[in-house]
Amino acid sequence: MAVASHRAAPEHTHPEDVSVLAALAALADPVRATLVRELAGSPEWTRSCGSFDVPVGKAALSHHFAVLRGAGLVEQRDQGPRRVNRLRREEFDARFPGLLALVLRPEPRG
Repeated sequence: MAVASHRAAPEHTHPEDVSVLAALAALADPVRATLVRELAGSPEWTRSCGSFDVPVGKAALSHHFAVLRGAGLVEQRDQGPRRVNRLRREEFDARFPGLLALVLRPEPRG
């Protein structure tokens, strides 16, 4: 017997439908850049939304994930009570070659 979720499944935008300006805007925010970096270093579908160490509340975190979904960067699905995430790296790299590599490159110290 399937258990009904109390929330709607997230809507996803395919990277092919994203402009370069929308992609850059999504990646420009420091919290969203942190989320993308942490997802890049994690196996797919292992990180729940609440597992990220970012300095924002639950509502703001939901907003940041919505922006990342809208930019084609993140895919989410519900696993029981948890919403888990994966970085859509392959699809995003096909649309914007090299952009994620630049974002994920370590920041120079100084």
